[in-house]
Amino acid sequence: MIKLDLSNVLTEVIGKKGLNFYEIEQNAKKAITLLNEKKYSELDFLNLPYQDLKKVKEIGERAREYEHFIILGIGGSALGPRVILESLSPFHNLTKKPKVFIYDNVDPTTLKHIIEIIDLKRTLINVISKSGSTSETLASFLILWRMIRDKKLKVNEHFVFTTDPEKGNLKRLAEEYEIPALEIPKNVVGRYSVLSPVGLLLAEAIGIKSESILEGAKEVSDRAFKENLPENPMAFLASCLYLMDTLKERKIVVFLPYSDRLKTLSEWFCQLWAESLGKEGKGTTPYPSLGTTDQHSQLQLWMEGPEDKVILFMAVEQHNFQEEIPEEFHDIEGLRFLGGHTLEELINTEQLATEMALWMNKKPNMKIIIPKINPFIIGQIFQFLQVTTTMAGLLYGVNPFNQPGVELGKRLTYGAMGKRGFETEGEEVKNYLKKQKFYI
Repeated sequence: MIKLDLSNVLTEVIGKKGLNFYEIEQNAKKAITLLNEKKYSELDFLNLPYQDLKKVKEIGERAREYEHFIILGIGGSALGPRVILESLSPFHNLTKKPKVFIYDNVDPTTLKHIIEIIDLKRTLINVISKSGSTSETLASFLILWRMIRDKKLKVNEHFVFTTDPEKGNLKRLAEEYEIPALEIPKNVVGRYSVLSPVGLLLAEAIGIKSESILEGAKEVSDRAFKENLPENPMAFLASCLYLMDTLKERKIVVFLPYSDRLKTLSEWFCQLWAESLGKEGKGTTPYPSLGTTDQHSQLQLWMEGPEDKVILFMAVEQHNFQEEIPEEFHDIEGLRFLGGHTLEELINTEQLATEMALWMNKKPNMKIIIPKINPFIIGQIFQFLQVTTTMAGLLYGVNPFNQPGVELGKRLTYGAMGKRGFETEGEEVKNYLKKQKFYI
């Protein structure tokens, strides 16, 4: 099981900048109580480890027969699969097939480059949208749909949809054109969907056993409702981050994994945290970072900048690569001292040194500790952070599953692009553009 070290946020360790353990414990208990009330149907993400994988594995096996595999999605529909790809099969496209491309924006140049690289005849395209109405995803889908049709290829051999089980544009097209479709469960929202076919199809496509990911996630799901606090580190982490904000005005959470393979996990967590908690004037700002890289840029700010941050380390005990640093240049101390150590020893020492430097300067920090990076552990991490985020939302008293602040931008986009039913928003865009700009 993932471990959590919260020593360096306690008053006994860092003084008045820290938290009282009794307060942490009480709010952790409160978080568990609130979770056990099961107020939200969207808590169904906790049931994903128990899903039937038959169809995912069948389509995943088929995907491995293609030369290229493209994911069209945005937000959680792309960030989650990207974590699986980069953590479990780094540099995948250099040595393995199918080569994977995740198009998660509408930057036309990126799509142009992907199209220039791939052979559509040997490409499977996974279109991911729970609603079936995500503008960015549908735009790229329409372009590739036309290209497939222009080449006289069968659309049901080159597309697979991951979408709502009952409704939406993609569900309708799947039925009309006999396109294979995987279901995102009704009560699972996009940013909590990585353990659904959203992420698991990619895992199978690149040869990762999806059941191994779910086994790890199951360990966390089984603990999420437990009232015995030592068995529920998610409640402690949610409590600490909540209290760091509400009692200590630490408004920024720096997520700092010490592994290149977890860089995109930092980005995935930031979307999850920001969209789940940033409501009604509440929540904290997540800040993606990477150790040791950001010791040479951001650490200066964390050490001597504004007192508004809490650092959340993710330490990896075993990196599974014991390359020894050669003992050379014995007359140059700046090189000699490294000899005989390993890169794994160095990166773990760098994490320890950064943690100690923050501790010595009484900067609050916590540490998530994982033994290694493999499918089981990645499944644990996903569910661990999803449960923590949900509990933090419950402590703040906000709905951790909706995103009302995102909807206005969507409506204005619909109006500007001429979607029926959004004429008022279209007029608002036109009027905005007519305003004289004084400061350009």
